[in-house]
Amino acid sequence: MKLSVSQDKLARSLAVVGRAVATRSTLPITTHVLLRASDSFLELSATNLEISISCKIDAEVQTQGSIAVPARLLTEFVTSLQPDLLSMELSNATKQLEVSSGRVTAKLTGQSADDFPVTPDLDDGISLQIPTEKLRLCIERVSFAAATDDARPVLTGIHTAISNTQMTMAAADGFRLAVQKIDLSEAVDQNVDLIIPARSLREVERLLAEQEDPVSILISSAKNQILFRLKETVIISQLLQGTFPNYNQLIPESHQTKATIEVSDFLRATRTAAVFARDGNGIVRLYVNPGEGEQAGTMRLAARSDEVGENEADIDAIVEGEQSQIAFNSRYLVDVLNSLDGKVTLETSSPSSPGTIKPVENGNEDYLHVVMPMFVQW
Repeated sequence: MKLSVSQDKLARSLAVVGRAVATRSTLPITTHVLLRASDSFLELSATNLEISISCKIDAEVQTQGSIAVPARLLTEFVTSLQPDLLSMELSNATKQLEVSSGRVTAKLTGQSADDFPVTPDLDDGISLQIPTEKLRLCIERVSFAAATDDARPVLTGIHTAISNTQMTMAAADGFRLAVQKIDLSEAVDQNVDLIIPARSLREVERLLAEQEDPVSILISSAKNQILFRLKETVIISQLLQGTFPNYNQLIPESHQTKATIEVSDFLRATRTAAVFARDGNGIVRLYVNPGEGEQAGTMRLAARSDEVGENEADIDAIVEGEQSQIAFNSRYLVDVLNSLDGKVTLETSSPSSPGTIKPVENGNEDYLHVVMPMFVQW
């Protein structure tokens, strides 16, 4: 293998595939990145056996070949160099990859490409295309609600259901639920019901900022893997096996109080309250009061801690229904409000019933977020 490649392109691609490099593994080669020179490009691949990421970059290839080298070592070396043209040459006898730029040279000992885990080749299955903005919206609004521990593995994923021309993504961790629906431009051949690891979707989201064309998605016929094809990158993820909870049962069917609030006001007041709630189990109390006559309603956010002190803030709200009070974990409120803008509605029934947050724009049908209350002494 012998080639020349741009330092900045190589560094950027190593950062992308590096997200899939294993940090701790019983299979040492998964801490490597596979380099494969072919035709007029260099392909980089990494995998931790749960997710695989591949990138292709333009290169001047003189001799084709492949080698797996330690990902961290190569990345740190390449990023330390000046933006310039890099030369790479592989010695098949010693399995050493010589990388040089100007008067700087390094030799990296690698392993045979044949020892690198085979990247799944998905050619058959269910295919669809999703506009970049819609996919980003889905991931942004639901991924934070997925569980981060493995006590119940299915909850670390995002339930994805596709039927006809509608896709619904949902995530829940036992304390909150986020559901986002989007319309597709074309109907799928068959209904899809699967669980995608939230971590995999977050990696997809990171790359969508530079993506303009629709994202091509392929679901394996066995429904155990999913492929996302972007402009220069391919991400393949294992799917989680199991049964996702019937989250529709968690969505309140009615409410006693409905408050409409500006997201910016709600978020600012919640962040301030969170400072005082840190030593108080993150508890933020909400008091919703309807206006009298022509006077606007208000929502008061309060937090207190014996060690720190207390805080109260009133924000304007259009209130329908009865006066109410409820307490939430401040982090859960901040997470959902960070993903929204404009105005939202907060629907509540009692201090012991879940609250529902919905965006006002584009109706309330596409997104909802259910938050379980915290039980406090009033």
